[in-house]
Order: sequence, then structure tokens, then C-alpha cells
Amino acid sequence: MFERPHGGERAILVFVNLAHSVDNSSEEFAELARSAGVTIIYELTTNRDKPDPRSFIGSGKLQELSELVLAHEADVVLFNHILSPGQERNLERVLKCQVLDRTGVILDIFAQRASSFEGKLQVELAQLKHLSTRLIRGWTHLERQKGGIGLRGPGETQLETDRRLIGERIKSINKKLDKVSQQRELGRKARQQAQLPIVSLVGYTNAGKSTLFNRLTKADVFVADQLFATLDATLRRLTLPNKMRLVLADTVGFVQQLPHDLIAAFRATLEETRQANLLLHVVDANDPERQLRIEQVNQVLADIGAADIPQILVYNKIDRLPDCQSHSDQVGNMTKVWLSALNDIGIDILYEVLAEQLSSGTTYCKVLIPVDAGDLRAALFNNAVVLQEQHTDNGDSLLEIQITTQYFNHLTKTDSRLQLVKT
Repeated sequence: MFERPHGGERAILVFVNLAHSVDNSSEEFAELARSAGVTIIYELTTNRDKPDPRSFIGSGKLQELSELVLAHEADVVLFNHILSPGQERNLERVLKCQVLDRTGVILDIFAQRASSFEGKLQVELAQLKHLSTRLIRGWTHLERQKGGIGLRGPGETQLETDRRLIGERIKSINKKLDKVSQQRELGRKARQQAQLPIVSLVGYTNAGKSTLFNRLTKADVFVADQLFATLDATLRRLTLPNKMRLVLADTVGFVQQLPHDLIAAFRATLEETRQANLLLHVVDANDPERQLRIEQVNQVLADIGAADIPQILVYNKIDRLPDCQSHSDQVGNMTKVWLSALNDIGIDILYEVLAEQLSSGTTYCKVLIPVDAGDLRAALFNNAVVLQEQHTDNGDSLLEIQITTQYFNHLTKTDSRLQLVKT
């Protein structure tokens, strides 16, 4: 076995156009590679009817690739495809350098980006699940047990030891993630009890979700022009101009062929999307393949059980279009809003659309709160929109409120101090 380099900065990218399949992800994979921190020194493209079972690209192209690695002094070869453990092992044996497939590159980016305790656990879990299928690459030379007098024994092989240790670590991470998930569930129940609508930002990575999140909530979520700039779900309360309150959630972006291990590992984060009342599907309006990106995001939403949640399509980055004009239109049940989060263009239109979409489940009414029911008054100020407050002669509060119908029905059934005033 060769020693793998500690670097991995100079990379050769390999694209294989297979018959009967259309691959439009070459530019995206190059961006993924740059996001991983490598310098692309060469891109090799080849055509095949089907993948070679041993090396994916066949012996002829493998020889050409080996010569390119030597000529360009490449540290790593990146395949825009999913390789089997055997194919990776065979490629590394010939190329004498590290080989990563598409899943490996995405995992590496996630490992660099994860910052929270939960995010790091999620990435490590996905890495370990991916590694568990590829242990033979690093430990084949230790798998064989020596024979002969004094050398036989019942001890487990190094490969079995590693599998056991990885299995134990996976169990440990799952337990920790379950605890974090329970904490998230407590927060989610608190929001559900308050009946604040949840609006989740979803979309293809680098579509501008975090920029829009910061614009709407005045938060300071990390923003960069790169894939997977942020991984951790962030939630903030947002008050619309009409004083309606909601919870806005910023989640991880999607790419095509997102590894299933990552989807499974980020189940707690993606749960915020599944529990949302409304999705803001952010699209890069300047992307020539934006319709394909929309379909790919919708496919991931279907995979996590969020396909039936109402959507608002938000076409972001219109400042990069020749005709920079914000507007909205209705197509079926899906509203489209055109804006620029970076330049604060069209945000007012988005506010109007949000208020319209969320108002269907709200009630406008006047209620009377006794002077000694300060806790009830505080609850209404926290969880409803108080449009106007007046005080009676004896100190009772007369509130004109906008409140979710579900929460209002809950209060009227559980708190007799709340009195509805007919108008």
C-alpha cells in the first residue's frame, strides 16, 4: 500500500459521459472541488457505454490518467461519479495518489463547513458510514492472519477491529444526535404551542438563502459565494410589516446526487423543513439551468417527506439580469417572487406575499383581558399580533389582535379569563 499524501491541493477532475444518460453537473462539480480547497490543474473527459467494473474508466483511459498524474504532479484525482470501494482501490493502486468520488468530495466540504456541535456530529456520522464500506482500502495488508507454529490465534483481524470500532462510534454518535434531536423537539413544541407559523428557506446551494435570511431577520449568518457556505439550521423570529409574527428557518442547501448518508445524518436539521407551514424555495434567477435546479430540490424535498408543503418560489439575484425588475405572479397554488436579497430589491413584495399566504389561518378579533390576568396579556403580546390596546375604567385591557385560528381556539377552550368582544 502506498502512503496517501497529506496535502491534496493539486487536483485532476475526471468526467465520464455514459451512454443513455445526460450529465449537466460538470461545472457544478468543478465548483464543488474549488469549495473543497483544491486547485484544479486538469480536467479529463471521456465517453463510455457503461462503467468499467474495475476502474470505471477502462484500462486505456486509466493509463492516460496515470501519465497525467505524473506529468502534472497531481495530489488527488476527483471523479464526478459514485465509485465502488473496489474501483477506488484499483485506481489508487495504479495512480499512486488519493482518489475521491463525488460523495467523498461533498463529505470533505461538509467536514470543513460544520461548526456547531450537532453539525460536526452529523458530518462525522456520514463520514463513518461512508468509510465503513471502504475499510479494505487501507487495511488489506493486515487482513491476512499469519499461519505456522506460534503464529496462529483466535484474535480478530485489523479489518474486523476497525469495523467494530466504527460501529461503536456510530452508535455513540447516534445517541448524542438523539439527545440533540430531543432538545430540538422541545423547542419545536414550544413554537407549536405558541402557534407561530414556521417558514423554512430551502433551495439549491449558493442560491442566496443565507443572504435572504440575513436581509429578512437582520441576523449575521455566514455568507459566501461558495457551495455549502452554511450547514447548521438557524431559526429567528420575524415580524412582518403588518405585525404578523413567524419563525424563519435557514437550512442546508441541496445539490444533485446528494449522498443518502448525508440526508440521513442531517435528519434533525431537515426536520425543520418537514415541520414548516410554508417553504421559501430560493432560486438563482441568473442560473441558466434554474428549472433543473428547481426539480432537483423538489426531488430532495420529496425524499424527506416535505413535497406537499406549500411553496413560494423566490427568484433571487435579479440584479444580475439585464431587466432588473422585482414583481410577483401566481401560477396555480405557487407564488413566484422576483427579488435581489443582496441589493434589497423586492423584499417589500415578498413581505406582502408572505402575509397573504399566512393570513388564511389567522383570526382578527377583539378580546377583553382582566386586570389581574397579566400572564394572559403577556402571552398574547408574545404569540399574537396586537394591533391596538385600550384600557377600561377598571384597568382591564381591550386588545385588537391578529392571531392564528388554532391558537385562538386553544385559548378559548383552556383559559376562561379570555373574553371575546363582539364588534
